This record gives sequence, structure tokens and C-alpha cells, in this order.
Amino acid sequence: MTPRMSQLWDGSWIAALAVGVLVWGLTIWVVVAYRRRKGDPELPPQVRYNMPIEILYTIVPVMMVGVLFYYVARDQQAILDTSETPDVTVQVVGKKWSWDFNYLEGNGDSAQPGVYDTGRQADLTGREGVEEDLPTLYLPVNERVQFDLYSRDVIHSFWVPAFLMKMDMIPGSPNKFQVTPTKEGDFKGKCAELCGEYHSEMLFNVRVVSAEEYQQHLDDLAAAGQTGSLPITLAGANEIAGVQADSVRSNEEEN
Repeated sequence: MTPRMSQLWDGSWIAALAVGVLVWGLTIWVVVAYRRRKGDPELPPQVRYNMPIEILYTIVPVMMVGVLFYYVARDQQAILDTSETPDVTVQVVGKKWSWDFNYLEGNGDSAQPGVYDTGRQADLTGREGVEEDLPTLYLPVNERVQFDLYSRDVIHSFWVPAFLMKMDMIPGSPNKFQVTPTKEGDFKGKCAELCGEYHSEMLFNVRVVSAEEYQQHLDDLAAAGQTGSLPITLAGANEIAGVQADSVRSNEEEN
């Protein structure tokens, strides 16, 4: 996906630069060739229109836009195609102001709850190591990953700049797309839709690892008791809040 996006971007800039050079060149030529000279009349001959030129500067831009539209539509269709069965499916849940990740078992529409990882709002105090406290999304390298995107409250946007791809997370209207990470390493993710007071702190890490490390991470989540999946709806968020409140009351009564 990323190479396709890069090629479209580079190709668009090359075409735009070529058109710019042509327009700048013609502009400079006209300024020089038709500048006013000594002895010229006060006003040049006044022409109402030039039909061939008007047809030219109407047809050529339309053709340029048509070509650009074709390539954008072609690449967009390929980028958003989710017909191929993924190797891994992750439900990404946006919430004010953090992220939850449900790692599903199985593939495609038959995937079932597996394990989950819940995140909390970033504590951006300027201290070193604060990034380690951010939610971390684990992905296996060279495997097709499908992101099922949900929001529990307002509109968020799932954005990993290294993927050259972002997509809105709309309450009640799930979105999805697929990527195949091809390089191991640590990357950054964030919310790309202004979603409230702490939008700037809605950050997460992305860690692309080997298949063995990915499976080990899932095993660690299971060992920690984080099996099943977290709710993906607004009602689910209310349920979580209720469970947390019950837990707090229970602890207070015990103390």
C-alpha cells in the first residue's frame, strides 16, 4: 500500500512540476516577446476572443484532471480493497483520549475474540520514558493485517504516518482497511481528527515484530488474564464505566 501511495504522490508532483515549468516558460516568453517597445501605439490591437486558444486552455486542463482522477480512483480502490482474507485481524477502538486493541483469533468474518490490550490517556509531562506508557499496537511483519475501526464516543481518526494511511472512526459506522507491514521496528500513531480537549495526547506506539514475538505478546496478554475482547460501542463504554465504578465501591467497602 505504501509504495502505491508514494508512486501516486511522486507522479502527481512530477506532472504538476511539468505543467508549472510550461506555464512559467510561456509567461516569461510572453512578457519578453510582447513587451512594449519604443514607438508602439498606446494600446495594442484589441481582440475580443481567440477561439482556438480558448478551446485549448479548456480542453487541456479537463484532460489533465481526468488523468489524475483515473489514477487516484484506481489506487484508492486498490488501497481500500478488503476482499482478501487477512492473516491477522485487530479491532481498534478509539475513546477519549486513548486506544483499546482487540486481537481476534481466526481470519476475516469468522474471527472470534482472542485477547485485548487497553490503553490510557498519555501523561505528557515532558519526562523521559513517557512513551513507554502509551498503548502499544503489536503487528507481525510480512503478514496482512486488517484493522476494524470503532469509536466509543466521538469521531476519531486512526493514523500511522509510516503507513501513509489514516481513516476516520465514526460512532455506529465501523470502517476497515488492510496493510502488510514489511519492516520491523517501532513507529508512531495518533488521532488525526480533532476530538476534544486532550486530542493532542491521544497517541500510541506501533511495534512491528516477527511472528514469534507477536505470538509471545498475545500469550503474555492471555497470561495476564486479558482474554476476550473489550466492547466496541458507546453502550460498551458505559458498561466498562459501570464495572469500574462497582470495583471502586467494592474496594472502598473492603477498606
